[in-house]
Amino acid sequence: MKELLPDLKHLPGAQLAEIEAAIDRRAPDLHVGHGIPMQAVLEQLPDLAPDAIDLHTDAVTAHGSIDASNREILVRLLHEAQPWRKGPFELFGIRIDSEWRSNLKWDRLASHITPLENRRVLDIGCGNGYYLYRMASQNPALVLGIDPSIKFYYQFQIIQHYLKTPRTHLLPLGLDDFPLTDGYFDSVFCLGVLYHRRSPLDFLRGLRPYLAPGGELILETLTITGEGDMVLSPRDRYGKMNNCFFLPTPTCLEHWLERCGFKNVQTISTTRTTTSEQRRTEWVETESLNDFLDPADPTKTVEGYPAPERTIVLANR
Repeated sequence: MKELLPDLKHLPGAQLAEIEAAIDRRAPDLHVGHGIPMQAVLEQLPDLAPDAIDLHTDAVTAHGSIDASNREILVRLLHEAQPWRKGPFELFGIRIDSEWRSNLKWDRLASHITPLENRRVLDIGCGNGYYLYRMASQNPALVLGIDPSIKFYYQFQIIQHYLKTPRTHLLPLGLDDFPLTDGYFDSVFCLGVLYHRRSPLDFLRGLRPYLAPGGELILETLTITGEGDMVLSPRDRYGKMNNCFFLPTPTCLEHWLERCGFKNVQTISTTRTTTSEQRRTEWVETESLNDFLDPADPTKTVEGYPAPERTIVLANR
């Protein structure tokens, strides 16, 4: 993880030291629990060099040939690293068909955001890094993802073992553990995080200082259909999630951002999530969207709430 530090060379020394200390505190967690088998997968990966890398297509891809023996080994190791929630990825002709077709979300936002060339980019709650690679395709100065999941950290390391994409990093830190980098980032992505926060306004307000003046926030979250400042607060679970707390209408979401000091707030997409975007595959042998919806009425969750829709909003500091 220390390979990130040279790419943060423009940070003030005190902030850089805080990030280094956060990395040091987290490092022991990589070698216990889920980290033990994931580290073993990483160490056993076949030594292969791709002929070409493609970050522009739906599947983040390492092109190249592979013999039958190494293919068998790599397929086995990739399955040992599942579940693969975000993707798709393709390594030497092996397609990791992830639960989420994350390319669809990227397609909804990519043409609306400020181009990322030469910008410093932070992705909060980045999962296994699929979007980091799509961001890296635009040649930013830095792409940094943070996510507390050890499994996601190692999935990124597995992909990066072959892609070796420069200036692209993932730290296994949550935002609460990531030191404040006042005004450092030009673009901050926060996709699929807000509804997990118990205090959404405090969370949104806390994002502003990471952005440079005029910097752009790209926010995506679960919302509900409706007019005005309406919010759904599930009594217990939403789509079987017990950590889903507030689902505003798109209008309410815009007002939250304005109340937290953001400018130029605009909704660019509101989309109902369907099984063409989120579904069970051989790479995710757990429950998925079909299991979270009422089998008699797919417009509702199993708890009787409106089925999930997701809204993407842009705003500036």
